[in-house]
Amino acid sequence: MNRRLLRIFLGFSAIAWGVSVFGVFLSWSSAVALLQGLGAQPIQYDRMLDYWLRMAAGAFTLIGIFYLLLMFQPDKYRVVIPWFGWLMVIEGLILLVHGIRLALPPFPFYADTGACFFGGAGILRFSSVRQPTPPQSRQLTPSRPPSVNAEPLEQRKYF
Repeated sequence: MNRRLLRIFLGFSAIAWGVSVFGVFLSWSSAVALLQGLGAQPIQYDRMLDYWLRMAAGAFTLIGIFYLLLMFQPDKYRVVIPWFGWLMVIEGLILLVHGIRLALPPFPFYADTGACFFGGAGILRFSSVRQPTPPQSRQLTPSRPPSVNAEPLEQRKYF
């Protein structure tokens, strides 16, 4: 059950980041219209802003792809999964601090911040499942393989 929930949170995070793929392919006018629908002021065309939009959208999409990879193979990447949980939490903190500083309206500020905290907390909670440890051997002293000489080291002759 915990593995299934972990995969759900990883998939949620993959979608949250991966939705940025639209920013890579939309025309500038369509991207500006979408941003205005999310609360941005009108933006005049600027080549550098167009470039930075594609750069940020591409980076966010690649992060989403990483979450998707983790979702499909959580056992293989179980060591790195908590790092990606912390990535979400830290991003949530960044959004929270600057959203408050800039006095942003609730939408999309609350949704973005909440998605980061929700996804990150879920990943951290369900990625910390301990692996079962093998039962301890009943033998208190390790046995020596037959090929090992039982002489103390100082009595062995090497040459």
